Amino acid sequence: MIELNAEDRNWLRAVRQELDDRERSTLAPLACASRHGLRREPEPLAGHRQNFAQDADRILHSRAYARYIDKTQVFSLVDNDHITHRVLHVQLVSRIGRTIGRFLGLNEDLIEAIALGHDIGHSPFGHEGEHMLSRICRRHGLTSFQHNIQSVQFLDRFERGGRGWNLSLQVLDGILCHDGEVRSRRLRPDRQKDFAVHDREIAAKLADPGLRLMPMTLEGCVVRLADTIAYIGRDLEDAIELGLIERGEIPEECCRVLGDSNGTIVYTLVTDLLANSARIRRAAADDPDNDCLGFGEDVGEALHRLSVFNYQRIYTNPAFKPDFAKIHVCYERLFDHYLDLAHRAERGEHGRSFLRSMSPAYLAAHGPAAMVRDYLAGMTDAYFLRQAAAIGCAIPERLCLPK
Repeated sequence: MIELNAEDRNWLRAVRQELDDRERSTLAPLACASRHGLRREPEPLAGHRQNFAQDADRILHSRAYARYIDKTQVFSLVDNDHITHRVLHVQLVSRIGRTIGRFLGLNEDLIEAIALGHDIGHSPFGHEGEHMLSRICRRHGLTSFQHNIQSVQFLDRFERGGRGWNLSLQVLDGILCHDGEVRSRRLRPDRQKDFAVHDREIAAKLADPGLRLMPMTLEGCVVRLADTIAYIGRDLEDAIELGLIERGEIPEECCRVLGDSNGTIVYTLVTDLLANSARIRRAAADDPDNDCLGFGEDVGEALHRLSVFNYQRIYTNPAFKPDFAKIHVCYERLFDHYLDLAHRAERGEHGRSFLRSMSPAYLAAHGPAAMVRDYLAGMTDAYFLRQAAAIGCAIPERLCLPK
């Protein structure tokens, strides 16, 4: 690691302070300033990066982020290089979110950090895999598996051998609260939070998966809406690419308001969101009436109709689903396999090698089933299938769907 002399260190710190001070004039009063980033474990002001920029870097360089590259977005086991994977989706959310944030005077670094980390807890094979793992978890005495909570778990308690990245509360909160994207046309942040509230919200969400949580910042609200903007049209394009639907089947009322291509849909949604949220730039910090953002009525209704169409024609369409019966068997057998290793280690026998790098604190705080949950959830699709094949599972083949 390079050693800077005192003059260079002082200069970098001075520039960081200058950047923090500049936010007072460049960010909207309702934005979350970098200097307000709150960490569970306070850190000395040693580097030149601002709080949320540092969080984005930590997420980007995490091992879990690297595994995005082979995580299913919607379509699993499809032999087509143009289909969206999770790594592209989070980049799209980040880019769309930062564009919205720039026009509304919000903190782009905070938006980027939340966007990059929001899906990091997804298990292999997307939401189908999440449902499978959730059923197994409940059978073994755990709460239901929820990818947003698992994202916080990975970044806060699993990465770096169980030490986590000590990310800012505002980032972890945005990741936790990013789901429920199209249920509300407008979002209003729930600002009165600290780490105690954050921990209680996780416990409450585990007890009631249907519980609706709101982000504590407008930046978190932006990511929640940008998530929908990023996938709603992109999923249509992927389904059209695979020949599962035709462009002419998109509901006419949706096409009339939003357009019939991903580019047009994204542009329309972002433009409408900005037009209906522009007062954020001018609002005072203590102006609750303008502390919200969202879509206009016509666009919000068209978006809801399009999401229903996608759900019926894409997400629940059996034509695009590979042999999930085999994947379910793989989940069951892999969970039992690793659970046996963990129990053998508890008895002092050779085992638990799959978590040999984890800290004693992590091992003490997690039972065998929870450790297996974390390990399976962190796998890429390809690694999951390799491990399943290694213990004798039948592996589904990749599909070649024509356009």
